[in-house]
Amino acid sequence: MMATDAEADRLIKLEEVKRRVGLGKSMIYRLIHEGTFPAPYKVSPGASRWSNREVLAWIDDVKDGFEGKRRKI
Repeated sequence: MMATDAEADRLIKLEEVKRRVGLGKSMIYRLIHEGTFPAPYKVSPGASRWSNREVLAWIDDVKDGFEGKRRKI
């Protein structure tokens, strides 16, 4: 069974991850080391990519706030 476009995951480069989350490379790798940000997949010896779904899930978690409360808009 094939996934639809809405369900399909894709692998994204660090530049896109940085743009989406608003953090720099050093902070992203620090969070990975701390276990609070999704780790990249090694697609070749010189290339790493992140799961789009995992990054979006992390963004949703951060939006809930560190105390688990949604920000009031």
